[in-house]
Amino acid sequence: MIAAWWHGRSERERRVLGVGAAVAGALLGWAFVWHPLASARTRLDAEVAAGRANLAWMRAAAGDIAALRSRGVRGQVDRQGKSLLALADASARGAGLAPALKRVEPAGAKSVRVTFDGANFDALIGWADALARDYAIATTDLSADKVEGLGLANVRIVLEEP
Repeated sequence: MIAAWWHGRSERERRVLGVGAAVAGALLGWAFVWHPLASARTRLDAEVAAGRANLAWMRAAAGDIAALRSRGVRGQVDRQGKSLLALADASARGAGLAPALKRVEPAGAKSVRVTFDGANFDALIGWADALARDYAIATTDLSADKVEGLGLANVRIVLEEP
């Protein structure tokens, strides 16, 4: 049927239709194949460049972190000669946890165990975060049991200095 229709056209019409089909095919190939691939490649090239810049920054930051870690510089606040035991006690009282603070005892050469009963959990987590940020004191163990009252818990926490 198509062959009969094609042979029914004059030679000039067949040439025009052939050239039109070739142009249409080329345009469709460009629109659906070449252009999307070229756009994706440009976008991916930009992502790779950004990724390389991020990697270079991370490598520089890792070097800075390693240098700081090797020097033991993690906090900005001077402990003023306080032991970990005294620091834990004083900072907990300063954070408003004095009513819940029950016991501060040594747990090792460089660690202490602090026990709270009915402590405000949010305040306690803020206190532990401040110790880590300001004094480089790590929380190595934490166990909490919910008690009666909104946001209150019995907490046992082990703090360790570097």
